[in-house]
Amino acid sequence: MKAIQVNHFGGPEVMEYLDVADPVPTSAEELITVTSIGINYADTHQIENGYLSPQTLPLIPGLEVVGHTNSGRRVLAAVEHGGYAQKAVANKALVMDIPDGVTDAQALCMLVQGSTAWHILKTVGHLSRDESVVIHAAAGGVGTIAIQLAKLWGARVIAVTSSPEKQELAKSLGADVVVDANVEDLGAAMLDANNGKKIDLVLEMVGGKTFDASLNVLAPFGRLVTYGNASRTAPKAVHPGSLITGTKTITGFWLANCFGHKELLQDVIAELFALVLAGKLHPVTGASYPLSAAVQAHLDMLGRKTTGKVTLDPAK
Repeated sequence: MKAIQVNHFGGPEVMEYLDVADPVPTSAEELITVTSIGINYADTHQIENGYLSPQTLPLIPGLEVVGHTNSGRRVLAAVEHGGYAQKAVANKALVMDIPDGVTDAQALCMLVQGSTAWHILKTVGHLSRDESVVIHAAAGGVGTIAIQLAKLWGARVIAVTSSPEKQELAKSLGADVVVDANVEDLGAAMLDANNGKKIDLVLEMVGGKTFDASLNVLAPFGRLVTYGNASRTAPKAVHPGSLITGTKTITGFWLANCFGHKELLQDVIAELFALVLAGKLHPVTGASYPLSAAVQAHLDMLGRKTTGKVTLDPAK
């Protein structure tokens, strides 16, 4: 089969398009003939060995696929690695049937991005109706779904994006206000977008100065959920005592901690599918690249040139 393989860690250029042996499933796994592959920002960390879980070489990256099982089921599956390939194996507990009426690309929007958006808003963000929420990287896979869920749940949404085109996308999804991520004083811009009031909830995956500014604008009892570090830059150290004034909370989120808990993964994805079928949630499916062009897909993602859910086509 064709696959992307990494033989030494590094940037996008380390990914090679090769012929490799088909994977062999264990009794606990399902073999999937892949029809579409989801790209996640985590994949760019995976090939650097900068992901939250250590990686080993040789590595076929990729964490999610859509395809068919040998029995003919059309499924969405989470994989530990091995997603960038024409065939993949997944633990049977992490293989979910896709309802009729949901496309491959829409299904891929739900596994990592959809369930992450759900949990960072509801499970760890504790979003309540009429609260304000800042969504960084709002035109990305998580952001585009988080905007819609936050509006569905009655929040005031402030979307932070890096270009006029992405601002228009955020507005079209229901964002109340948009903020340019490149402004000199991001903190002041976020406050201005909330009519001078501090923010109840911030969804943050950029790191560095973006994290610093976001923490500074939290309202009393405000929450900051960190779920990534796209900038590869560490924020300033946070002294625990600084959280006491204002009763602020910093919470981390990693979707892997939901695996093995049906109510946290499969049930959430099933509810997201239902929202899609009801026309209440509109996944933003972005560019689809040939599997052979995975390097370019990563370069475009790192260069902030993509929107919505980016996918790979294993047939090309």
